[in-house]
Amino acid sequence: MTKVIAAQNLTKSFGETIAVNNVTLSVEKGSLFGLLGPNGSGKTTMIKMLTGQFRPTSGSATVLDLDVVQNPVRVRELVGIIPEQETPPSFLTSIEYLHFVGAVRKIPDIDEKAAWWFDFLDFKDKRDILCKDLSRGTRQKLMFAQAFLHNPTLALIDEPLINFDPIMQRTVKDFLIGYVRKGNTVFISTHILEIAEEICSEFAILHKGNLIHTGTVAEITTKNQHLEEFFLSEVKSSAYV
Repeated sequence: MTKVIAAQNLTKSFGETIAVNNVTLSVEKGSLFGLLGPNGSGKTTMIKMLTGQFRPTSGSATVLDLDVVQNPVRVRELVGIIPEQETPPSFLTSIEYLHFVGAVRKIPDIDEKAAWWFDFLDFKDKRDILCKDLSRGTRQKLMFAQAFLHNPTLALIDEPLINFDPIMQRTVKDFLIGYVRKGNTVFISTHILEIAEEICSEFAILHKGNLIHTGTVAEITTKNQHLEEFFLSEVKSSAYV
């Protein structure tokens, strides 16, 4: 199979603090991959390295066959990114922000594509509202829309459902599952294990910056074990506790 993400001995330090320590993992095309871990385990740092926002202290990574250090801008052009903290520009309205994203990415028919997302995520009444005046949930809808406007083959999402109500969570989960079934790849980081168990095909566990397990969700569920039980067991028995 084709690897769309490949990290080799990836490490990131901030002074004396090691946020990600010598992580090697790969993600195959067509996966819905979950990077799991407690708060502060290094998940966000990992995504920022994979999208060229943080330069690794050591090690290497390729995304869509591009070296993330040598081609960080090109990586970000190709993939969809949703950060943990939704941050659309406060001085733009929702539609102005999507027009801006469309211009930067050179997306044709941007009005048509934006209209689809406003309808799909049920926030067309916020179309002309300044981003600074949007609720956290609506800002997350906007960030979700911008990430998928250009129909990327790979999306990296940090805590995809954290600000959504149950109805919107179901809508977004169904979208991600369908998106992967079309041959695309989605990489999410989350500490909400029920989400990972429901939608992910593969997963990895980070704990204190260290990779302590990789595998498939099916390997866990076929043993009549929930991912939460497995996760807690792995973390508690980790050498890095």
